[in-house]
Amino acid sequence: MTDQKKDHPLDQLEALEKETVPLESGRFGSLINKLGSVFAFGFVLSMAILIYEIVLRHLFDAPTLWAHETTTFLCAVGFIFGGLFSASHNKHIRVVIIYDYVGPKVKRCLDIGIYITCAISTAFFSYAAWLLVKRAIFTPGGELRFETSGSAWNPPIPALLKMFLLAVLIVMTVQFIIFAVSHIRNKPTPKDA
Repeated sequence: MTDQKKDHPLDQLEALEKETVPLESGRFGSLINKLGSVFAFGFVLSMAILIYEIVLRHLFDAPTLWAHETTTFLCAVGFIFGGLFSASHNKHIRVVIIYDYVGPKVKRCLDIGIYITCAISTAFFSYAAWLLVKRAIFTPGGELRFETSGSAWNPPIPALLKMFLLAVLIVMTVQFIIFAVSHIRNKPTPKDA
């Protein structure tokens, strides 16, 4: 009976809420952690908007122009931020086929290499995102004009998403640099060896 209670989704949610960012994530990671609730609320807001749309569409025959694109935007922003949130918690995807079989000194070297590689990768992705943002917010003549969705409502969602992606990639690059520096500074103790 206790095993079933332990695996209950609400218990797992409570455990996640109590989880903090690792120390090597620094204050920067703590800030990202605090912002996570804001972006998680976007999914709840998205659900509420969809329910509102369903009621208007099916009960009052009065669909909205904005519900679909708004919920798509909110979910996209949440998923983009989720990558940064995972990185700040050091929960990104890691292939552990070798990692689990080596000692702490080798793990430390692998961690440093992983974080430097991730920082370089996200820096390149940031540059690529900047190229997308530049085309999404400026006309070929250099005037400021946000790319829009082209729908009847026509919000600037594509431009906003590209700008948000750029910002998150830059922040993720900084987070990986913080991880790398933290692992370079912290040598394994003799008890870890």
